[in-house]
Amino acid sequence: MGCFTFIKVMMILFNLAIFLSGGTLLGVGIWVTVDEKSFLDVFGALSSSVLHVVNVSYFLIVIGAILLVIGFLGCCSAQKESKCLLMVFFSVMLIIFIAEIAAAVVTLVYTNIAETLLKSVVTPLLQKKYGSDPILSENWNETMKELKCCGLNNYTDFTDSPWYKEHNGTFPSTCCKDLQPCTSVLAAQKNVTGCFRQIVQEIKTHGGVAGGVAAGIAALEVAAMVVSMYLYCQLDQK
Repeated sequence: MGCFTFIKVMMILFNLAIFLSGGTLLGVGIWVTVDEKSFLDVFGALSSSVLHVVNVSYFLIVIGAILLVIGFLGCCSAQKESKCLLMVFFSVMLIIFIAEIAAAVVTLVYTNIAETLLKSVVTPLLQKKYGSDPILSENWNETMKELKCCGLNNYTDFTDSPWYKEHNGTFPSTCCKDLQPCTSVLAAQKNVTGCFRQIVQEIKTHGGVAGGVAAGIAALEVAAMVVSMYLYCQLDQK
């Protein structure tokens, strides 16, 4: 087996793995979207606080779809030995790589902007659905209990929520360190930290692992681009 054939086979296998991974993520994303409760029942231990705060179903669907396209494109370009498809594959991988670097820079440099955007989405959701949406309420209760936090920012996130109105203007007991009734005065005195800060702290605690995973993914992407360019250049010599 020549070097060209070996690289071609490895690229096909590599992209087949990407394609299958994308299909898996897409399936999980659709499952969470259609029946989140059963997903949490099965994978309760894996349902971390981040999953409770941010609905990742659409994120999984988007990432899964992208991986499906990349895997399919990579397999076809290698199998058909098409310079056009190889260049398209390289371009897509390059765009994704640059976008990931840009996202990492923005996350590190503009953390406050990311925090503001998240709060602008989650806080209105809590005020509108906490207490009326069983799944959202249960997820937030588990998150607050696990992290010993209150709301995304603090207890004021629950003001005018269905829970607040149904419980005579009081807040979840977690916001008062499990003391009841949790009034605004008591909640202000206890001053329980919002879950956003707790989640950020958890992410920082496991930052080394996350960084290692990100570096591994970046290395695979660079390898994929190098291999595609190698095959592209070798086709001129065939």
